[in-house]
Order: sequence, then C-alpha cells, then structure tokens
Amino acid sequence: MKLLDSSGLRAAGKVIAVHINYPSRAAQRGRTPQQPSYFLKPSSSLALTDLAVERPAGCELLAFEGEIALIIGTPARRVSISDAWKHVAWVTAGNDLGVYDLRYADKGSNLRSKGGDGFTPVGPGLIPADEVDPAALRIRTWHNGVLVQDDTTADLLFPFARLVADLSQLLTLETGDIILTGTPAGASVAVPGDVVEVEVTTTDGRLATGRLATRVTDGTRPLEGFGAQPKADDEQREEAYGSPEAAGLSPRTSALTPELKEKLERVATATLSSQLRKRGLNNVSIDGLTSTRPDRRVVGLARTLRYVPNREDLFQVHGGGFNAQKRAVDSVNEGEILVMEARGEKGTGTIGDILALRAQVRGAAAIITDGGVRDFAAVAAMEIPTYYANPHPAVLGRRHIPWDTDITIACGGTTVQPGDIIVADADGILVIPPALAEELAEDSLTQEREEEFIAGMVREGHSVDGLYPMNAAWRARYAEQDAGSAHG
Repeated sequence: MKLLDSSGLRAAGKVIAVHINYPSRAAQRGRTPQQPSYFLKPSSSLALTDLAVERPAGCELLAFEGEIALIIGTPARRVSISDAWKHVAWVTAGNDLGVYDLRYADKGSNLRSKGGDGFTPVGPGLIPADEVDPAALRIRTWHNGVLVQDDTTADLLFPFARLVADLSQLLTLETGDIILTGTPAGASVAVPGDVVEVEVTTTDGRLATGRLATRVTDGTRPLEGFGAQPKADDEQREEAYGSPEAAGLSPRTSALTPELKEKLERVATATLSSQLRKRGLNNVSIDGLTSTRPDRRVVGLARTLRYVPNREDLFQVHGGGFNAQKRAVDSVNEGEILVMEARGEKGTGTIGDILALRAQVRGAAAIITDGGVRDFAAVAAMEIPTYYANPHPAVLGRRHIPWDTDITIACGGTTVQPGDIIVADADGILVIPPALAEELAEDSLTQEREEEFIAGMVREGHSVDGLYPMNAAWRARYAEQDAGSAHG
C-alpha cells in the first residue's frame, strides 16, 4: 500500500463526483436514476487525513459522505467498459463533504456547497487498482467512533468501469483525475468537535486504505453579504441527515390519516378484497401465512426488508454487525408494519424474539414474513402480531443474507412497496395502494351496510333470490331504510 501525501494532491486534476450509485442511498432518497449523473469539485477542495475541515460560520448542515475514490492512471478517452478499469491506477477512501445550507445557491452545480477548501479529504493509503476486483470492495464510515455506513460494491447501480467509460465519452480523463463513486445510506451531519473516519477495504480484508480521519471545526468569519448566505430549512435538514427522524423532524405526512385508519379498521379484508377486485386488482393479497394473533385486525404502513439467498462470502460482509435486518427493525416507527421478503423459504428463521421485541418496543403494528420464525413460543406470546410461514429453529444465516430495506419487494406472492397500506385480519393480508385507500374505505363501508341489511332480511326468513345481490325492489327498500337510519 502506498500512502497519499501532499505531492499526490498537487498532482491531482479534476475531481468528479457521482450523485447516486448505491441502492441503499437510492432507496433513502426515494429515486433511482436510470443513468449516472455527475458534478465537479475543485482540486482545491482536496485534503489529506488527520486535517481539520471548517464548517463555515453561520452554517449548520455540514454533511459527510464516505466514498470510494478512483484515481486515474492513464488518460481515457472514448474507452469501452471492458477496457475502462485498466485506466484506473489507485483506489482510496474519500469523504464528499458539503454544506446543505448553500445547496440552493448554485442550482445543482454544488460549487459552493461542496467545493470549499478541505471538503474532499482522500487517503490515507492507495490500493493498486490492478490488484482488486472493483465489485469486491467495502466502504465503511465512522462518526465519532460509531459505524454509520457499511456497504460493498457488489450491487452498485453503475459499476466503476461503467463510470469511467461513460465519462470518457465526452471528456478526457487525465492522469491524476479523481472520481468519487457515490455514498451508501447512512451519511449524515457532523458538527464542530466531531471526527469522521472513512476506510476502504477489499471484501476479504486483504487490502485496506487505513482510516481517513477528518475533524470538524467551527468557522469564525461570516460569509460576506455580497454572496449567497446560509439558508437551512427542513427540506435541507432532512436531505442532510438522511431522514426526517434523524433530523429531529416530524415524519412525512402519511397517506394513512387517523380518520382513514379508523375506517379501514371497521371493514373486513373480505370486503376490501371484493372492492379491490372491482377495480381490477386481483394480486394484492399476501398468501400462505399464519398469524400469532388471529384475533387482531391490523392496519399500518409498510416498511420493507429483503433477504437474498445466502452466499458465504457475501454473508461475511452483509450478515454481521448492524446489518439490513437490524437497521430495519431499529428504524420501524409506531404504527408501521415490517414486511419481509424471504422468497417463501421455510428452512430457517427470519425474525426471532429479540428483534421482534425491539419492533414491539418501537411501536410497530405487526411483522410479516413469508419465511420462518425463530424462538416461536416467545414471539407468539408477544402483543405484536407476527404473520409467518412456519416456525423454524435455525438462524438467519442458514439460508438468507439481509440485503436492503425500504425498497419494492415480493412477499407471499404479491408486490409490496414502502408506504403501501397493509390491512390484515383473520381472513388474510391485503396490500392497498395509498392512492385508492380513501375511496376503497368509503365503498367498503357502504358495502358492509348493505350486507348487514341483507343478513337481517335473511334472519327474518327471506330467500336470497333477488336479495343477494339485491334486485331493484330490494334496493329500493334498502335505500328507504338507510335514509331513515341516517335521519334517525
């Protein structure tokens, strides 16, 4: 490993940064780009490890983003994806710092918000690019010693060779140019006195850059009035911290208002299912699961977690520590329902007593998995309903890797998106598109009033012929009674 020093920084050319490249970050931002997009950072923003970065006076949102940095070794112009990696000489750690208070000022160029002196620390060690697989690198970031970012390059939206090839189509990548390749979820805000550390390793741990350490200090000289002034609002706070909750803000306005929730709690899933069918939605039920609390009717917003089939080398990276499963459980909010995609795999557990208890303590409305449940007796004894395929004593790693959260998943034969409304009772589990929920609830309440009338007539001895469904005569009688009830 070669150490990056000041002479290396002086030799640096362009600094090009990628906006979104990790699926976890795309899920957090709520948008997944179809093509890579970029912005430039000045070479004067480069800094070495163990140096301080100044948060400008008057700013509150200095955000850090741990990234893998590529250093170009030989010029690249119109290269193919297959040849692109040959033009990369070194891999190192980078920190794409920026002040969100100034994002508004340059309409997307990020010049002032991300171009300040010291806003691009890199290093400390250089890993030879020809000794690594670019799809087998790991990026980790620590904020005051706490691991907050941990991801690999195995499933990038845009692999590194594609970035090099794409950029080279219109501009020459020159020796010493640096490409910052995007940040995973977990980036947040640092304040004066904080220390942020970033490290890149191979996924097998064979090679490492060492930790790139940056200490944050507070600027003392205000920005002059003839330029843009810091301006922080809740939208920028949410963007900088990664979520409303992390920023200390109220969660985004939910499609599931208390009034709508109360309506949905009053109607059976059987009624909702028939109303969904009338709208052409037949594939909206999560099938084949049993509930630990069949006496409970549950209504809540979906949060999602996806497991992929276990592969031992990938489990070493994604399976341990504060993995996607633990992040999902530890971030589920009151009234939300954690829905897990386990591919219908019954040969291992996907949730156990400790994590189910954590979800309950956080106020989750339910847990749904199309896989197994471990520590079943303890989970079944909890207040929180858990919907499951079967009990199983084996730990998660026997068949699964917890991969990502808050993305579109498949569970029990249907598609579930974050923010979908889940309604579950003894008849089953339905996934309701939020845009249809209000209309669906009203029509379901109307249907149930009609069915109560029909049931009453049947109890009085009337035949179901012409009554179920109601013909014109019976509907007129129902309308008369319903009008009387409304006025009464």
